[in-house]
Amino acid sequence: MTTDSTRSDALRGDVDPAWLSLPVGAAAGAAVLLFAPIDAEMARMLAITVFSIALWVGSPVEPWLTGLLAIGLVGVAFSTDLALTGFGSAATWLVVLGILLGEATRQSGLAAAVERAALGVIPGDATSDAKTTYRNLLFVLCAAALGFVVLVPSSLVRVLILGPILISVGERFTERRTRVGLFLGPLFVTYYAGTGILTGSLANIIITGLVETNAGVSIGWVEWAVWLGPVMAVGRAAVITAIAYFLYRPRDADAMRETDAVRESAAAPSEARRMMAFLLVGVAIWATDTVHGLHPLYGALVVAVLAFTPRIGVVGVDAVEEANFSIVFFLGAIFAIAAGLQQTGFTDVAADGILASFPQDASLAVALGFLAIASIALTFLMEGLAVASVLTPVLVAFAESAGLPLVPVAMTEAVALNTYFFPYQSAVLVAILGLDVVDSMELIKMAALCSLATLVLLLPIQIGIFALAF
Repeated sequence: MTTDSTRSDALRGDVDPAWLSLPVGAAAGAAVLLFAPIDAEMARMLAITVFSIALWVGSPVEPWLTGLLAIGLVGVAFSTDLALTGFGSAATWLVVLGILLGEATRQSGLAAAVERAALGVIPGDATSDAKTTYRNLLFVLCAAALGFVVLVPSSLVRVLILGPILISVGERFTERRTRVGLFLGPLFVTYYAGTGILTGSLANIIITGLVETNAGVSIGWVEWAVWLGPVMAVGRAAVITAIAYFLYRPRDADAMRETDAVRESAAAPSEARRMMAFLLVGVAIWATDTVHGLHPLYGALVVAVLAFTPRIGVVGVDAVEEANFSIVFFLGAIFAIAAGLQQTGFTDVAADGILASFPQDASLAVALGFLAIASIALTFLMEGLAVASVLTPVLVAFAESAGLPLVPVAMTEAVALNTYFFPYQSAVLVAILGLDVVDSMELIKMAALCSLATLVLLLPIQIGIFALAF
């Protein structure tokens, strides 16, 4: 659209409703700044948070641009060091390396090779019917994404590796909705089902580490899988697969490209095999993190160096030029806001305030339901991993004083901190958005449906199991 047409639309009043989030966010931020019953520093940080969240949810501009604005506001209101905190985070650099791995996976031909392998395991006569092919491919890819949870301990890395492959597979279909379903379904399975495996989610690791540090209670890999695996790994994967099927299945049975029209990779088969070998090196590093103690960042770093090294690598430096790193500003802002809320003491006040309303003498089932809601409530203000760091010590002390068993409390918190509605709540959702396949509203829709299904269907079952066992 030209500038003149945009101006004329504005003069006629044809303004995108998304822009209403700007005055709403500004008014909400001003109200917090002027009337919130907290000290001035907390109020300033909370006002910036509320304003940024309004723009991220409304999406009048790209999320990275709002992130850039939020970084500037934090820098002016507090300090440059605080504003740039997110760029020193290992998670931020993991996303940067993941973007490079995505480009290498695509250009090496590995994504196309996985596509052909996925098509090879479904019935041959089903590949001519879009509805049948979508169903079969979705099931195969979601099952593979669930298996990936056990192999790769970082949900962020899983998403960044699988993303380019899913994009390639989706290109068989002419309907955009179908491509979106094949993209979001397996990614949400590999992300949300990570709750059921101790090493499947960084939140799980943070929570169990803090529980052991603060209470001396150690929760092992097998114990975690036994309690949460059936419902929150397998069950959650099945629910997400069903949502992706019914929400995005093709309307037209003929909405497929001919087999020979599917884009073929120009890369040699040897390059795809080398890229797979590089990724397996990364998997070996990620899977042995309990031995060497290195952050998943270093596994991605090794794979990126191998993939881009002349002679042995699979891509050239031009892949860096084609990559889009703008999403890093979004991620940097999220971590800066989380650090600011912690620095000003707001997170402690909020956590204590929420837990102060806990019903006395409640049953374990009611207590776990309340703690899940309390955990989710805090994620509407800050990134989930930051909530895990802040809330877990508070919950440990609370559980001990209330006589609640720590194992179900910790596991319920982990479920809650892997149940999101908006991209700003999670670095992984930001990474999915950064793959530039779906817009923020499409991502919000899928995240909300998967999270509501978890809260309405799966969490009551899980809490019921805990109530019977403890």
